[in-house]
Amino acid sequence: MALNKIVLFYGFTPIADPDAVRLWQRALCEKLGLTGRILISRDGINATVGGEIGAVKQYVKTTREYKGFHGIDVKWSDGGAADFPRLSVKVRDEIVSFGAPGELRVDADGVVGGGKHLNPTEVHELVAAKKEGGQEVVFFDGRNAFEAQIGKFKDAIVPDVATTHDFIKELESGKYDDLKDKPVVTYCTGGIRCEVLSSLMVNRGFKEVYQLDGGIVRYGETFKDQGLWEGSLYVFDKRMHLEFSDEAKTIGECVRCSAPTSKFENCSNPSCRTLTLYCAECAASPETLRCPEGCAA
Repeated sequence: MALNKIVLFYGFTPIADPDAVRLWQRALCEKLGLTGRILISRDGINATVGGEIGAVKQYVKTTREYKGFHGIDVKWSDGGAADFPRLSVKVRDEIVSFGAPGELRVDADGVVGGGKHLNPTEVHELVAAKKEGGQEVVFFDGRNAFEAQIGKFKDAIVPDVATTHDFIKELESGKYDDLKDKPVVTYCTGGIRCEVLSSLMVNRGFKEVYQLDGGIVRYGETFKDQGLWEGSLYVFDKRMHLEFSDEAKTIGECVRCSAPTSKFENCSNPSCRTLTLYCAECAASPETLRCPEGCAA
């Protein structure tokens, strides 16, 4: 039986001809039998693809031959081509849609003016050093709010955002002005959203901004469930979530009965289909797999 894997990576680098890169990436994935999602812009690439491990290794090796992608940090996880409905390779104004394509500055070394990168061990060292100096490090979730329902850093601030487009309005709302003089560590799934978010925060007066290098994925590989992370990690494919060890806490709650769960389900109402947390028992019946307060649709 063939071994399958999923890889997640991004790279911020100037791309003169994004459409040429799109055609090359599509042809490469089709040749290797890979599926997944790849976004390309003038600022770089963001990719999650899966397939047979030998084909995925060849894909990574070939992609790294492109001048700007030599140093991409690739995260590996269990899964394969079956976890994605198809191959999607598209050109966009932004590889992460914050709605600020003109604000982001990118050069050959990556994002200009973003937060300081910290690996998982350095994050722990920062927390310890600041605590010794009488300061508390603030963890700031760079994901959509619903993702944090099943997993987040302990005591993290989870902004009220449904999409990344909401972040600029949220940052400019005044809610977080008290954080502008505090050490703030931004984090997200693989690190890409924080590349942009941290630069937006710096531009708006946050003075000491860091970002978790490699995101939650790299942190989980390093510390499993023995560190500052608790719960499950939401992922945007058929797996829906993953855990870093058998000791992972279940912090999500069923919207109907409050039972512990990490499983998101679509509302059974065909005109709604809102993605919400349900336990297995409530998800088993169309009557209970419904928004408890009534559907918004």
